[in-house]
This record gives sequence, C-alpha cells and structure tokens, in this order.
Amino acid sequence: MKLTKLEHAALVLEASGQKLFIDPGSFTTALTETANAAAIVITHEHADHWTPEQLNRVLAMNPGVPIYGPAGVAAAAGDIAVTVVAEGDTVEAGPFTLRFFGQKHAVIHSSIPVIDNVGVLVNDELFYPGDAFTIPEGVTVKTLAVPAGAPWLKISEVIDYVLAIKPMRSFPTHEMGLSRSGKDLAGSRIKSATEQNGGTFFPLEPHESLDL
Repeated sequence: MKLTKLEHAALVLEASGQKLFIDPGSFTTALTETANAAAIVITHEHADHWTPEQLNRVLAMNPGVPIYGPAGVAAAAGDIAVTVVAEGDTVEAGPFTLRFFGQKHAVIHSSIPVIDNVGVLVNDELFYPGDAFTIPEGVTVKTLAVPAGAPWLKISEVIDYVLAIKPMRSFPTHEMGLSRSGKDLAGSRIKSATEQNGGTFFPLEPHESLDL
C-alpha cells in the first residue's frame, strides 16, 4: 500500500490500482488524479478536511464512489450522499478495510460546540485520527498520522499521544497553520517521541510518498 501525503490533512492511499482519499479540504490544492477511487473518508465536518468542490472532483471521475463519515458530515454535505459510520464500524471498499474509532472532535474552546469525529484504521496498517487524540483500543498501530499543529492541540499533548500509541512509523499531518520553523519544531518532537519506543519518523512533505 502506497501512502501519499497532500497538503494539510489530506492523504491518498493506493493499493491494487485503486485509491482511497482521506480528508481533502480547503487547505489542500484541487484534486486532479482522482480516477480509480475506491472510497473517500471524511473524519469530520470542518472545511479544512472537506469541501463540496473536492468531493465533486472525485465523484466526477468515479460516479457513485462511497463517501464515509460521521453523522455531522452527512448533515453538512447536503445533496452529496455520505454513508454514516461510527466507532466500532468496519467497511470494505475495494482493497481497503476501514475500521472506525472515536466519536468527537477534540475541544477547541468551551464556547465552541464539540462536533462528531471518527478516526480510521486502514488495512490494519495506518491510523489517522482526524482532529482528536483517539487511541484505537486493542490495535497495534504500525503507522500513525500525527496532528502537528491546530487550534485544538499543544505539543505536549502530541508527544503524549505518540508515546501512548507507540507506532512503528509516524509522520506529521495537519500542518498548514504552521510556519516552516513551526513544522520543524513539531516534527522534532514527534520524531523524539516515536523513537523512544523504537519507531521511525518520516518528515513527509506534501506530495511525498511512503510505502507501507
């Protein structure tokens, strides 16, 4: 399985000639190579993780491709059909087995409503938590997409999250709000936490890939 990181929080996974798109949003450049899509996963309804325009770019090349997300995404998507998934659900989409964990977005502030959020485990290999520090119970995470910068996190929480998960591999995501120096600083902390448990950190930049 090949992982390609796009800008901000978006990922593309490829296996057996098919693609899985995760969280292509407003901070991600327009998707272009969308043919052969098996599914789309949207972890939550915030625009930096999905837009109608990004979904329609995939749907135009792949009519009827399933889109999976929590109830909040289905409500926000309007006329775009979303299959609602929740913690504990497992679905098969082409060569991809998707297991969902977690229920809510991390708290940004007490004045801001907490929305639905699901993390997704792909092929028992990659765990992507969305905007939360969800720990998938009973799962050994081989590769972890680590949120590196956001209004809802601080770096001590990121470090604790990586130390709790103990991934074999990690890479940073959710970085568009960080400067180059901020990315480097967050990356160094994620790297250190990953290495403490014998894992390897990959400082992927947008459009760089990793074979899993």
